Amino acid sequence: MKSARVLASTALLFLAVYFPAMSAAAQSASNSQVWVASWAASQQIPEPHNALAPDDLRNATVRQFIRLSVGGSTLRVHISNAFGVEPLQFASVHIARPLSPASPNPASPDTASPDIDPKSDRALTFSGESSVIVPAGTEYISDPIEYPAAPLSILAISFHIDAPPTVETGHPGSRETTWYLHGDFVSAATLPEAGHVDHWYQLSGIDVLASPGAGSIVAFGDSITDGHAATTNGNDRWTDVLAERLQASPGTRAISVLNKGIGGNHILTDGLGPNTLARFDRDVLAPAGIRWLILFEGVNDLGGLSRMAEASAAEHGKLVSRILSAYQQIVVRAHAHGIRAIGATITPFTGSEYYHPGPATEADRQAINAWIRTPGHFDAFVDFDKTLRDPSDPTRLLPAYDCGDHLHPNPAGYKALGEAVPLVFFAN
Repeated sequence: MKSARVLASTALLFLAVYFPAMSAAAQSASNSQVWVASWAASQQIPEPHNALAPDDLRNATVRQFIRLSVGGSTLRVHISNAFGVEPLQFASVHIARPLSPASPNPASPDTASPDIDPKSDRALTFSGESSVIVPAGTEYISDPIEYPAAPLSILAISFHIDAPPTVETGHPGSRETTWYLHGDFVSAATLPEAGHVDHWYQLSGIDVLASPGAGSIVAFGDSITDGHAATTNGNDRWTDVLAERLQASPGTRAISVLNKGIGGNHILTDGLGPNTLARFDRDVLAPAGIRWLILFEGVNDLGGLSRMAEASAAEHGKLVSRILSAYQQIVVRAHAHGIRAIGATITPFTGSEYYHPGPATEADRQAINAWIRTPGHFDAFVDFDKTLRDPSDPTRLLPAYDCGDHLHPNPAGYKALGEAVPLVFFAN
């Protein structure tokens, strides 16, 4: 026992001497606190029209804003080169507090501000160094930094790179404004004449050191989880609503929500981003503290079958069988890691001009939803179909919740989805 204490003390001394930025957090972690992912975004290769031009990322500063779910006094930041084909060097990465929150006004994005409070700016380190080279196909986690952040607070992450990646890694569906300009401005209070886009790049997560019993929920899905038609800089996706509800309830304030939706994503085939099974390990198993999974995906597989031409009854039956088999695979893999798997029923999309589903596709949706609702398949289910459907025509979205394309909800619909998830699912 004595030798074990000596070894532990020696290890902490080593951290304090050689990695001073890590030592305080290591001391805290030794007091039974746990790392929990508080914010995350699924990574993919941005489509050409959503990527930054290579010249925009040459000797460039990129500043991005994210909103935490749970808060904490010690943080660490994940930077990503998951889809890069060669090492990517980050010359510096900083964290700061926005001077004022971005304006939730999609019609006037220029009213959003990149300004930060310079007194709050701190440099992050990686193994004690301010610069880090991230190998192709992976991500790096910063050293822990003491940086108190309240639940649901917004943070600014700025990085400087000298040379652009050959293949970018990012999350196009951020619904948050990102700023970029040439030069090293990571600690600058403002970014003069910066360009801006509504996408995230090379940033994949933020963890907080939390109390014992804390945990994370992964919302695993497509554009309806990602937040298509939500308010830019407004944080009104259904996952944001769920996070706010968890923070409002004393018994669930240590539970975070991670939005792992990708617009256009499929369960069975690569669409926009890797298919669901291919990205499961990185998006569900890898983040810290995952205890629950809400799977809300399948509409793109259903709609895609007959989008260009009608499919046979046999093809419809095969698709349903393959989707249900994939659901089973996800549940098995979640259970293998102690994660509780919650299924969400697929919402209506009759009238969608993109998929123009017919009766056979609607029958497929009903068959899959019946399976999701059947006990013994998922650990629990949330009936998003029932939440959004029009009682007078259950094959369609309720008009009050329809963004206008008859496929995606509007902010009122997202609020209804976020309020439909029973908090009892997450009782300890």
